[in-house]
Amino acid sequence: MPSGHDHTSQEVGTEELIHALDQGTEADVRALIDDIAAVDIAHVLESSPPKIRDALWDLIEVEQEGEILQELGDDVLEHFLDDMDTSEVVAATEGLDTDDVADILQHLPEEEVQQVLRQMDQQDRLRIEKVLTYPQDTAGGLMNTDTITVRESISVDVVLRYLRRHDKLPDMTDSVVVVDRDDIVLGLLPLSSILVSDPSARVTDILQRKTNAITADTPDRTVAQLFERHDWVSAPVVDNSGKLVGRITIDDVVDVIREDADHSLMSMAGLDEDEDTFAPVFKTTPRRAIWLGINLLTAFIASAVINVFEGTIEKVVALAILMPIVASMGGVAGSQTLTVVVRGMAMGHISRANSAWLLNREFLVGLLNGTLWATVVAVAASIWFSDWLLGGIMALAMVINIVAAAVAGTLIPVAMKKAGIDPALAGTVVLTTVTDVIGFLSFLGLATVFYA
Repeated sequence: MPSGHDHTSQEVGTEELIHALDQGTEADVRALIDDIAAVDIAHVLESSPPKIRDALWDLIEVEQEGEILQELGDDVLEHFLDDMDTSEVVAATEGLDTDDVADILQHLPEEEVQQVLRQMDQQDRLRIEKVLTYPQDTAGGLMNTDTITVRESISVDVVLRYLRRHDKLPDMTDSVVVVDRDDIVLGLLPLSSILVSDPSARVTDILQRKTNAITADTPDRTVAQLFERHDWVSAPVVDNSGKLVGRITIDDVVDVIREDADHSLMSMAGLDEDEDTFAPVFKTTPRRAIWLGINLLTAFIASAVINVFEGTIEKVVALAILMPIVASMGGVAGSQTLTVVVRGMAMGHISRANSAWLLNREFLVGLLNGTLWATVVAVAASIWFSDWLLGGIMALAMVINIVAAAVAGTLIPVAMKKAGIDPALAGTVVLTTVTDVIGFLSFLGLATVFYA
């Protein structure tokens, strides 16, 4: 995109592009595409129904395809990759950063990945193969192999002359990595230090020996936490022996943070974080059907508990009216705790050392809130049905359920994480089952005892 365009003109261009697509004026669309940034075109693609999306893609030049592909969510990216042959993928990814090419290739079948790699020049192929050897959700999978390194024995003047030989420095370059002859990272040399230091000074005298190097097998969430905690712009990536293998930049970390946020939000509904907003009906339906089926099974469990107390409900019809209140209050209390705990886990705040304190805190919060609202509900129910015993039973059941929900909301995600299950994905379903079962069991069970 031309440098003269600011954020406001980007928004105007995007709106014009959408209008041109709606009007079906192909010439206007082609003219507008050249003036809109790749990220904005990707946004339009993701914001369009399939027919308009495909029509727009057909008007995009090959030189723009790679920059646009790297900005798309997984679902939309795979949609376009499915229609591209090997030569088209090679042409689209030419000139992209190594990590961006690797991200795109990881959405292709292994056989097609090898075909694409065989059509690349040897230098690019070796770089991309290095990144592809690491899982996508690790530092190695995030890194770019394009790094600038120097030796500690040279002078600052030599470093400056070496940097000037480059036509362009890698994006987000804030430091030069200092390595020995075996590529072992010794420290970092910030560009700010290079600019203000005496040209005759040696690198060994001004480098920062306390590096922010990250091992290649570090999970991407941990990488994001480190960048956030230390305000890094970039960080070198090393293997287990300390040898430099690449570099991670803040733009890649921002993507990880956004994907984690999307994952937490979408997983609560059993959906993938890259769910296509405009996916076709027959693609969307099966994904949602599975989660609905799981929820149906848990609903049957709660219904089975109610069925056990069928006789009591027939005698005291008011129980059927008040049951949803007990279950609902427990569900909300549990969701509050679950959300706090899952977020704490994602940020790395929760560990074995502080989980007991957190459990105790949530128990007391549940007890206090349960007592408060149980009192309110007891008075309301007693006046409504002119039955103070019923109000007392409901109050006691609500305290039990809210406390149980708070405890369950703390323990369920911890237990799931230990079992290797994503708590954001399955925690809500399990918690809902627990609060429904305990709520119905305590309310109807107490009613059976007192009204028998």
